[in-house]
Amino acid sequence: MLGSVGKTLLLLGVMLVLVGALLWAAERFVGVRGGGLLPGDIVWRKGNFTLGIFLGTSIALSILLTAILWVVGWLSRR
Repeated sequence: MLGSVGKTLLLLGVMLVLVGALLWAAERFVGVRGGGLLPGDIVWRKGNFTLGIFLGTSIALSILLTAILWVVGWLSRR
């Protein structure tokens, strides 16, 4: 059992390094700063008030997290 926990932690660590490298590369080479807005994100600004409804970002994060958790589940069943 301890071996599977170690494998899972190692996998999560590698995935964090890969995501960090992708974010670093996106900021450095593509010029994406602060995440930017995706299509579907809605932002209203009026005076001192700002309201953001980030539909595109939440859908993209949902797809990404679903894929990551599916891979982790698939690897843990092997």
